[in-house]
Amino acid sequence: CTTLLELALPDFYSYSPAAGDGSGTEFSTAHEGRITGVRVYEYPHYGYYSNNYLNGIQLMYNSNWTELVGMNSYGNEKEMTLFNNEHFVQISGKYYSGYISELMFVTNEGRSFKVGQPYGISFNFYPTHDGSELRFISGRQNGFALTSIGAHWAVYDNSPS
Repeated sequence: CTTLLELALPDFYSYSPAAGDGSGTEFSTAHEGRITGVRVYEYPHYGYYSNNYLNGIQLMYNSNWTELVGMNSYGNEKEMTLFNNEHFVQISGKYYSGYISELMFVTNEGRSFKVGQPYGISFNFYPTHDGSELRFISGRQNGFALTSIGAHWAVYDNSPS
C-alpha cells in the first residue's frame, strides 16, 4: 500500500533538518526543473559588533529565478551560476544571534560559492543517497534576514512524466 506522502516524494529523497533559531515566516523554494544558480544578499552591519547577516536568497531553476526569500534592501548581492551537468551536493554555514551568518554551496565539480561571515554555530548539509542533488531549500525568515535554513535532496529525473 502506497501512502500519499510516498507518492509526492521523488526517488532517493532526503532532508537536512533546518539549522538556525527559526523565528518568523516559513519559506520554501520548491520549483520545477533543476537548480542552475544561487543568489544571496548579505546585510553589512557596521558597528562595534560588526555582525553580517544573510537577509535574502533566490535559487534559479533552469533560467528562472524564484521569488526572493527575505529582502534585498541594503544587501550586497552575490551570485553563482552553474555549468551544464553541475549541481549542488553540499551546503554548509553558520548561524549566530538568531540569523544565518554564512552559507557555502559546493558542487559536484568541486566549485564552491561562499557568502557571509564565518562566526557562530556551524552546520553541514549533504544528501544521504549517491547521485542526489539539492532540489530546494526551506526554512524561516523574519522580514529582515534568514533565521533558519534546511536542504532537500533527491535524484533529478528529467525524463518526461
